[in-house]
Amino acid sequence: MGKSVSKRKTVAAGYEESARGRLLSAATHLFCKNGINATGIDAIIDEAGTAKTTLYKLFGSKTNLVNAVLESEGKAWREWFIGAMEDGGGDAQAKLKRIFPALKRWFAEERFYGCPFINAVAEHDKDAKQFRNIALRHKKVVLAHIEKLAAEMGATEPRILAHQLALLIDGAIVAAMVSRDPGVADTAGLVAGNLFGPSRMKKPKRSPAELVAV
Repeated sequence: MGKSVSKRKTVAAGYEESARGRLLSAATHLFCKNGINATGIDAIIDEAGTAKTTLYKLFGSKTNLVNAVLESEGKAWREWFIGAMEDGGGDAQAKLKRIFPALKRWFAEERFYGCPFINAVAEHDKDAKQFRNIALRHKKVVLAHIEKLAAEMGATEPRILAHQLALLIDGAIVAAMVSRDPGVADTAGLVAGNLFGPSRMKKPKRSPAELVAV
């Protein structure tokens, strides 16, 4: 009997994990494509192929499902984005210069609907902190990695450079969503290139011997 109960629990756990994945996938697609407010529970369970009771059992409410989608999408996007910068190695500047070519590839995808965080905050009460806090946590991780690379590159003000690049990233995402033109990433990349000029880099310190020689 013990093995039978254990087996049933294992099967149930496997079903719930599968159902959770399908619900997250369906909700992510529909929220990004149609908007959170415009997407009802019935549309989500229909696309996921689950029962409404399963959704409420796993997430409790639509709000909790939205939170789960944002957390899941944020984690997946950060892993992809940071990986796109780091893949291929090279110095810090080479990694930062991969930002906009990577975004261009993303913009060209059939299911590109913009940034889930920008979309979620834009749809809701601007004084509400619910989705804003999740978005800020996501942005904090992205900014931290860009700032780290900026410091390694020798930027005079790594934090400011990171925020400047982040503004270009956000602007390119919104422009690509509106225009459906992946090429906006090229324009943003050209602007970003101006931020890497010599005037923005720390001057190397010369040794006492070099100073005397001058």
